[in-house]
Amino acid sequence: MTRQFSLAHLTVLGCPPPEMTYIAARAGYDFVSFRPIYMGLPGEPNYGLAENKEMLRQTKTALAETGVQLLDIELARIYDGVDPKRYLPAMEAAAELGGRHVLSSIWTDDRHFAIERFAELCDLARPFGLTIELEFVPIASVYNLAGALDVLRTVNRENAGLMIDVHHFHRSRDRVEDLDAVPREWFRFLHLCNAPAEIPGWKQEMTRILREERLYLNEDGIDVASIVNRIPEIPCSIELPNVKRAQELGYEEFARRCLHSAKDYLAAHPRMQNISGF
Repeated sequence: MTRQFSLAHLTVLGCPPPEMTYIAARAGYDFVSFRPIYMGLPGEPNYGLAENKEMLRQTKTALAETGVQLLDIELARIYDGVDPKRYLPAMEAAAELGGRHVLSSIWTDDRHFAIERFAELCDLARPFGLTIELEFVPIASVYNLAGALDVLRTVNRENAGLMIDVHHFHRSRDRVEDLDAVPREWFRFLHLCNAPAEIPGWKQEMTRILREERLYLNEDGIDVASIVNRIPEIPCSIELPNVKRAQELGYEEFARRCLHSAKDYLAAHPRMQNISGF
């Protein structure tokens, strides 16, 4: 089975979805991962496809012309006071473009509220044929594997799954062995990147690295293979923001180097057949 790769939004932050799709095709990716849910973060463009019908039309054309497919959209956050229905337009656009998954994360400390809203989000996504993939983030409320598994087991929705980001897994200090107990069907895609092995001691520095300075897989840093090889062979979305390199190389060349270094690294670290039954 040939491993498939997606180009994630944060890797080419300044590219709107149509341009991102053409870049992904020229660089050799199989999929793209868009962020059509505007988060209002500093310096982040608004690529709301549901609100921008011309961009949606151009994106549909780019996908059709290149053969690149939409893997997932992001980010359907669960935060205090959120109404998951606000994500319906983005989910409808994703379904129209042939998307498969919606990425979510939880940013409220109210567990009861989080469970209710995450379950509602799953139910809203079902008619569109979309799954909801929960990502734990070390700076969020659900910040580790145990927290994410608690949510997934409690909501008990067939279209809910777990999305592992290699950076976040390492920063949360989780053990790779604990991935063996996760139901295999909960894994549908993962976020692939690298980062310095030393875990920052303060939130601001951790946030800066995860948004601005991740590394190629073949550089010294996280033991990426130990994580990836505990997970079934699923599509890898390369989320590897590095502001300096993207500026120096341009988005297309940077995206190409992210992909080639990932392929080289994974080829040099093949899955052991006796790990976790694979």
